[in-house]
Amino acid sequence: MTDKEFAGSTTPRIAADQLHAFVRAIWEQAGSAPREAELVADHLVAANLTGHDSHGVGMIPRYAASLADGQLQLNLHAEVVKDAGAVLTVEGHKGFGQVVAFEAMEAGIARAQRIGICAVGLRGAHHIGRIGHWAEQCARAGLVSFHFVNVAGDPLVAPFGGADRRIGTNPFCAAYPRPGKPPLVLDFATSTVAYGKTRVAYNQGKQVPPGALIDHEGLPTADPKVMHEEPFGSLTPFGGHKGFGLAAMCEIFSGALAGGFTTHADTLGTTNAIINCMLSVIIDPAAFDAPDAQAEADAFIAWVKASPLAAGVDHIYEPGEPERVTRAEREAQGIPVDAATWTQICTAALAVGMHADEVARWSALLK
Repeated sequence: MTDKEFAGSTTPRIAADQLHAFVRAIWEQAGSAPREAELVADHLVAANLTGHDSHGVGMIPRYAASLADGQLQLNLHAEVVKDAGAVLTVEGHKGFGQVVAFEAMEAGIARAQRIGICAVGLRGAHHIGRIGHWAEQCARAGLVSFHFVNVAGDPLVAPFGGADRRIGTNPFCAAYPRPGKPPLVLDFATSTVAYGKTRVAYNQGKQVPPGALIDHEGLPTADPKVMHEEPFGSLTPFGGHKGFGLAAMCEIFSGALAGGFTTHADTLGTTNAIINCMLSVIIDPAAFDAPDAQAEADAFIAWVKASPLAAGVDHIYEPGEPERVTRAEREAQGIPVDAATWTQICTAALAVGMHADEVARWSALLK
């Protein structure tokens, strides 16, 4: 799901390359090495380009607050703390998730290319952002991957049948590469909507889709302020007990199995940090005895897309296709950033030491 339901036609826009340069400048000002600032900008702007504004540049204020809290650690790298051949355990040390997850995937990709498969347990990373980004990294190397993620110690979602927040938005993601074609990419939060989408809606003064939220009394609401103003409500799991079940397994696989931590009374966060653990399984499709795999995958996609369209539907999208459509539009027309989010980003830039005149120059690019 993209942010189309929250987008406004009058929202100001900025060219992707200009936004990328601004993000790089913010983090270099904060103390990031140029390569770190570049990776962070790559990831955040790519999220906006695909329509996932919830995981894009709007995260900068939260990251700056985490840095001020002494939680986000600049210029740290992924550390392989155990190498068991087909299994790598990687410590993130609260380094930028956009860096340590990239490095963890690079290690997993190299190992899978050598022996056919690699399971990577990444723990203790600061926010790793849009998980599809990491699946796409694997797909570019010609590898299949699937990823289980938890948001450790930061409950936002009520369990199925519960009335308060107990679990994270805990994403699941999978990707299948197709030579000569875009990969199939499935990437979703196990909550009905991602928390960041409520931030986008809140900043734009809009409501979220019905069924996505409950208030502090456990009653349904479409008002995103329950996630951003006390008394706090909760997100709901998508698909009732099915989404809750998947969220629980994401929590256990990534938080417990990978050697990180899960969410419970003893681990609740008290700062602005967002800590992710991720279990990634990366597979070389050539390791299987499946010479017709690509033809079978293509035949299936063609079969389902040939279904007669339901009333009111003009297209059947394959996994990852809506993001590609949005990316093409935003590369041509610019990335929309609402006024409230832009103000928050500029405030964060000032907080990390950027001069007001420089912030004003960047702001002049938003039109």
